[in-house]
Amino acid sequence: MPAHRVVALVLPPQSSFELACAAEVFGVGRPGLPSRYAFGVCAERPGSVPTLAGYDMTVGEGLEALEAADTVVIPGWQRPEEPASPEVITALRRVHERGARLVAICSGAFLLAQTGLLDGRRATTHWRMAADLATRFPEVEVDPDVLYVDLGDLATSAGTAAGIDLCLHLVRADHGASYAAQVARHMVMPPHREGGQLQYAVPPATERPSESLAPVLDWAAERLHEPLDLDALAVRAGVSARTLARRFAEQLGVSPGRWLLAQRVAAARALLEETDLPVETIATRVGLSSAANLRRRFHRALRTTPAAYRRSFGK
Repeated sequence: MPAHRVVALVLPPQSSFELACAAEVFGVGRPGLPSRYAFGVCAERPGSVPTLAGYDMTVGEGLEALEAADTVVIPGWQRPEEPASPEVITALRRVHERGARLVAICSGAFLLAQTGLLDGRRATTHWRMAADLATRFPEVEVDPDVLYVDLGDLATSAGTAAGIDLCLHLVRADHGASYAAQVARHMVMPPHREGGQLQYAVPPATERPSESLAPVLDWAAERLHEPLDLDALAVRAGVSARTLARRFAEQLGVSPGRWLLAQRVAAARALLEETDLPVETIATRVGLSSAANLRRRFHRALRTTPAAYRRSFGK
């Protein structure tokens, strides 16, 4: 299988961390894990590019490097109030037109929005900048809560570490949950974080932080085969169902039911990749009761069937 070519477009002053998010996921070789990506960096003008960290980086390739990319990453845009150069806008539109995937991390959504490609479509950015993005680009449907939005041809992430969430999600979409989990394990990262970014936003001073959901989440994740529901989770947490539902909304941005379903689908994906178990058995193990229910839930979440997913990503 030829390597998927990922090229990051660096823009002065470049955020070193957001660039590192893409480089760490797509550009680092890991012992015992086959390399599925080739990673490169380009700039509008090759040469020295200043960073926010106080040092300069040397970039050897110009915009022509984008022409060979399967995925183009925009790791931040530190001047969201300024227009990008016509050359950069034209280059991004051209690579999208020929079928490359465009990925914007954090404030990179502002540059992607300048291309017009996000008009009429969903996008996200750092929660502090979401209102500004919506104001500057009213044709873009800005979701301020989610960690990332993947539209297939375009993808955007919330701030900073959410860039890693998005990159790992793209690896999962390209090569399956098992491969992405191995990459995440090497990075000492969770393969998927729950909830949205508003759990990290600064709350008003009058709000008191809720007790962490982590213990009940860990408990439930080990018992997906059991008939768990809101009441069972509330009993485990030692609070009322109403209080627990509020904490899920505050901390994860989803209902307990949606969280449980996402865990069960994720567990089913892993079993489809790593075992030869029948779909009926997998459905029972992950708490989805029947093969028919698993197929329905799986298709709704991933737009494919368990059988097709196993053919693509199974061992």
